[in-house]
Amino acid sequence: MSAEQSSVTIRPYRDEDRDAVLALAPRLTEGVATWRDAAAVAEAVRGWVAGSLEQGDDDGNGVLVAVRDGRVAGFVTMAARRHFTGQMDAYIGELVVSAGAERTGVGRALVEAAESWARDRGLRRITLETGAANARARSFYRALGYAEEEVRLSKPVPAGDDAASRAQEE
Repeated sequence: MSAEQSSVTIRPYRDEDRDAVLALAPRLTEGVATWRDAAAVAEAVRGWVAGSLEQGDDDGNGVLVAVRDGRVAGFVTMAARRHFTGQMDAYIGELVVSAGAERTGVGRALVEAAESWARDRGLRRITLETGAANARARSFYRALGYAEEEVRLSKPVPAGDDAASRAQEE
């Protein structure tokens, strides 16, 4: 472990961390598909984070923060979530590291803490989602042993006039 990594403390979220955690929420907009409305994305990610903070730290949910040099340098939210197969998995809802703490081991420490949270609850698999365009995040998770499991596809729907004209031509 490097000196930078050793100065990171992972601990449960506290109410006094709220402003610092919410200030990091905009980092979750990185890597979202360019055709999505940026303002709507920003509002949604703030809502996700606020919702995770409100659920608090009970047996089915958790929020951890990384503190580095006396400041919140990142956070991770976790929940127990049922996969469509019926298996209960741990789920990382949000993982954010401040720009100044990138590549210092903060993200890895948060993921390891989330995995420990899952293990402590008897959950055998941990899942998460990230944007297809977020190459850095996908590479980071792959380096930690995560494998891509599902793919979401998207296509714009033609305007009503275009669809109606095509239907008439057929």
